[in-house]
Amino acid sequence: MALSGLPARRATGVTPGSDPRHHEGLSLAPNEHLTGDPGPLTEALAHLRATPQPLTAQHPDHTFVTAPLAVRQCGADAGLFHDGAAQLRRRYADLGLTDLLPLDRVHVAVHSARTGAFGGFHHPDQGYRHLQMRAVVTMYGDLTADGPPSPALAALDLLRAYAHDCLHYGSARTYQMRDGAVIRTQYGVNFRRVGGRTYSAPDLTGTTGTRNLGVVMEGACDREARVITRHVAAQHRISADSGIDAYALRDVTGQHTTIEAPPGLSTEQAAYLTSMAKYEAGVDARYVAFLADIGGAEQEDLHSLILASMISGDLVPLCTWLDRRHGPGSFAALFMSPLYLGNTEMVLAS
Repeated sequence: MALSGLPARRATGVTPGSDPRHHEGLSLAPNEHLTGDPGPLTEALAHLRATPQPLTAQHPDHTFVTAPLAVRQCGADAGLFHDGAAQLRRRYADLGLTDLLPLDRVHVAVHSARTGAFGGFHHPDQGYRHLQMRAVVTMYGDLTADGPPSPALAALDLLRAYAHDCLHYGSARTYQMRDGAVIRTQYGVNFRRVGGRTYSAPDLTGTTGTRNLGVVMEGACDREARVITRHVAAQHRISADSGIDAYALRDVTGQHTTIEAPPGLSTEQAAYLTSMAKYEAGVDARYVAFLADIGGAEQEDLHSLILASMISGDLVPLCTWLDRRHGPGSFAALFMSPLYLGNTEMVLAS
């Protein structure tokens, strides 16, 4: 099997470079690796990861607490989150991820001084931030209320976000320094040259599926998170019959049909639904189409293999699976941008 353009050490599962995981003052996620001189890189990452303040400051109207305190605000429905967390721990261990995102590195906005503020998975400017190794999210619902108005949905939304972000946290990453800045040269099954060229090109306008590795990995994380959330919601018989809550329940459980704003929504609620629809069309629906196109009857196996490869950073099992079904060199044929190699020829034989 020949695979163009990928660093040989990562594709064969060999950890590249130094790994000062226990260096004083630095925290590394389980599958993060440093290349080059570790000193400046360690110092830069330790500084970025020291405090959540620069991230939470992007939302000056919101009040943040760590995830355990936020989950408690869901009252009797907090068990939904805990049940889901137990399920994802077992499932992710099967995929090769045993260390989950620490809950004290998940910062949840539970209240806002902004009139009409509405939180949830689709709130602007939130999610997992790999350089800071923290997640910043918002509690689902009216953030001006005294506690979540729909505590069961709030717990499920937090579960979906946490399950999603654990996969980002646990995915393979390689960092190095260039011109005083931290550069990520690998994330999961995608690669970027130090100069900025990415392995995978953006999807063409008008396409319904995807060949972009960023969309594939984001879609894989969210599909997995929503499957776990759907199981929990079904076990606890959670329902929501109308209004924005009905759309939110279908969203966190991956059961959308159409997304159309019901009457009587506030400005922020309407914006939330718009963001939800864009994410569904741009990520989740594209990933579903990709799995059907490339995986066919074996799409669940392909999905699990993508996640396992993201976590390990080892592309050989994924490439072997694709080659056996779609011919030699399928990974590069499906995903590699013609601009990635530039004037440099790099061929990996494995």
